[in-house]
Amino acid sequence: MSSDPDNPDSAPNSQNRHDPTPRLRILLGEVTALGPGKARLLEAIRSAGSISGAARDMGMSYRRAWNLVETMNRSFREPLVDTARGGSRGGGARVTPLGEDVLARYRRMEERAAEAIRDELDAMRPLLRDDNE
Repeated sequence: MSSDPDNPDSAPNSQNRHDPTPRLRILLGEVTALGPGKARLLEAIRSAGSISGAARDMGMSYRRAWNLVETMNRSFREPLVDTARGGSRGGGARVTPLGEDVLARYRRMEERAAEAIRDELDAMRPLLRDDNE
């Protein structure tokens, strides 16, 4: 199964439904400015040093990754990802200082949200159907 950054349930390493967890999205109207998949994409860009490398690592097309980066960059006052065109020295991408700040804040928000609803999630777990049922 390929990974879809806007649908964390499609991610190869997503948790199964017997381990419920919140999925936080920052919406601007109908646009997802940041969510679980876009956060993973930022981390992949940081690691790979390019959008194409990040896309490859995440199992998505370069075009899809580029579109997601453009959406993130349009959603914030300054870009979260800077890009350099290819050529004799090669291209690349880097997560900007604002991108690093936004990513760190988003990860803290995820942790706080999970903690805030942990008791309710634990109470819901036995109510969920097993995959084999």
